[in-house]
Amino acid sequence: MTTPLAACFDLDGTLFDHAGAAREGAAAFLERHGAESTEAALASWFAAEEEQFERWRLGEVSFPEQRRQRLRTVLPPLGCVVPADDAGVDAMFADYLRSYRAAWRTFPDVADLLRDLRAQGYRVGLLTNGSEEQQLDKLAQTGIDQLFDVVCVSERIGFQKPDAGAFAALAAEVGVRPADCAFFGDDPVRDVAGARSAGMRGVLIDRATQDPAGVSALVFSTMASRGDTGAAES
Repeated sequence: MTTPLAACFDLDGTLFDHAGAAREGAAAFLERHGAESTEAALASWFAAEEEQFERWRLGEVSFPEQRRQRLRTVLPPLGCVVPADDAGVDAMFADYLRSYRAAWRTFPDVADLLRDLRAQGYRVGLLTNGSEEQQLDKLAQTGIDQLFDVVCVSERIGFQKPDAGAFAALAAEVGVRPADCAFFGDDPVRDVAGARSAGMRGVLIDRATQDPAGVSALVFSTMASRGDTGAAES
């Protein structure tokens, strides 16, 4: 049993407030296109996002196509006209992305947490599913792009979480054994179980129930503790 040498993180829902930004972006987008941004409409938006992103993760559709399918699923029942051609749908989704991007933000503890980890000598890594262009843009626009030693995006490394290969690639780029790495994420399967399958210590971050101080305390207590991959918080 060892104490971790590297602290690695998921991005969306763990460091980056995707749900908050997407909710604001979707509400503004729907209103511009003549639909009410009701709770039911937003629930439909997020259900389609989850379904189509998973189809992309499994290799069933391309990244642009999962975006098109989200609009084709959600908008017609709300009374919105969706262009028949892919180029028109892509332009429509770009309109949503402008609102989404304008609302991008990290959780309030994130920058200080990452700086403090590096100041204490830990290696800091990131592993995220998604398109490299968008994920790197999120880091740059929120000002945390220089706070990682390593950034692994699934599109570049060729593995998606929860595949153990994604975590193995992360450990290799960080320069530590998987057993010397703690991985923090908000998804019990993709993040925690995936990390453990690769021999890392997987730790669940729940932004709905943990305040910023609690998240930081959990991270630092994990980094200071000795334990095996099966003993992590879940």
